[in-house]
Amino acid sequence: MGLSSPVQAKPKPGILGQPAPALNIKDWYQLPKDREHIELSDYRGKVVYLFFFQSWCPGCHSHGFPALKAIKEHFAQNPNVVFLTVQTVFEGFLINTSGKAKKTMLKHDLPNVPVGHDVGPMMSHSRVMQKFRSGGTPWTVIIDKKGIVQFNAFKSRAKHIIPLLNNLLMR
Repeated sequence: MGLSSPVQAKPKPGILGQPAPALNIKDWYQLPKDREHIELSDYRGKVVYLFFFQSWCPGCHSHGFPALKAIKEHFAQNPNVVFLTVQTVFEGFLINTSGKAKKTMLKHDLPNVPVGHDVGPMMSHSRVMQKFRSGGTPWTVIIDKKGIVQFNAFKSRAKHIIPLLNNLLMR
């Protein structure tokens, strides 16, 4: 009689339908003048577009940042949509630095979008990345007015995200 070993399923990326966890990021740049740090709970009642990137990520530059910029421009006059970015470092620790994150935002002409820099302890995976169970970069998280994650996936296209945000704004 053979013994069978239980197969442990790997958790699926993302935390769709769950409350958004706290960011707890210490290093923030490009903050509004009245702010020293940001937490998602600060934006309850608003829809949050949260973008995870790494400065050296080719997909972030070719797809992620252009989508972010197009969506931000579409909602530029709507104070109920908030845009935040976090460099979720999980590799290339000596290259994906906080200074590089700031330069990346300026390169993509996003000087007014707050950017956090998150590296785990002793150069391990970003804590934010672990909390949201993101599968890499570019990664987009959309959080509704009640703080529930409504989109949590690799890549995003403006043509799909704009209608989602409009829908969430009407709820």
